[in-house]
Amino acid sequence: MEPGLQVSTADGVATVVMHNPAKRNVMTTAMWRAFPGLLDHLEADPAVRVLVLTGAGDTFCAGADIGSLRESPTESQGLAVAAEEALAAFPKPTLAAVRGYCVGGGCQLAAACDLRFAAEGSAFGITPAKLGIVYPAPSTRRLASLVGPATAKYLLFSAELIDADRALRTGLVDEVLPADCLDKRVAEFTGILTSRSLLTQAAAKEFASAPALPEREERWSRLARESGEAAEGVAAFLERRSPDFTWRG
Repeated sequence: MEPGLQVSTADGVATVVMHNPAKRNVMTTAMWRAFPGLLDHLEADPAVRVLVLTGAGDTFCAGADIGSLRESPTESQGLAVAAEEALAAFPKPTLAAVRGYCVGGGCQLAAACDLRFAAEGSAFGITPAKLGIVYPAPSTRRLASLVGPATAKYLLFSAELIDADRALRTGLVDEVLPADCLDKRVAEFTGILTSRSLLTQAAAKEFASAPALPEREERWSRLARESGEAAEGVAAFLERRSPDFTWRG
């Protein structure tokens, strides 16, 4: 099977699999290029409530294809940043399910997700210092905001890999699970997310990413008034039933 991005959707969850197992799921130029359009399609699909990003087999993603970096480093880096920014801007909750190596461009994509769950034994690293590449400014800022300046500098200066426990301590991942429990926990947690209000999630995601402009705050206030989500949530609580949130953006 050719390298590519594989997508499946079930119960409100779209799972995107980076599939290039012969090379530890490295992202080819074609895969980077296809990523933003794929996200646009999933964003427009009302059946999709949550996105899970993972890799085929026992590896998340070992980065970008070095061959493409050699041929056209500027283009390759630009495509990687475009994919990362599209993932960060995806308005629905995103979760990276990590096994094995999460390195270079793979770590770049994982950091752009809202949450990261990892299997024990996973390894994380950002390696441009091994290649003499300047890590993109947006990617550097996103990493520093996630793990703090000191850990970001450790990763970028040294290009050393860290294990899942250290990634958890520094905030790079949110949960670490035994390898045979990762899929079950991801399914359980995404089920929780799909049961919650997408209106709440989308507004919180936007507010958390940057200071909200007054017009954006007003937009979300208007949507909250018009959606009926709060009325449904309160009614469900008082009636001791699960809420039926219907807002889809």
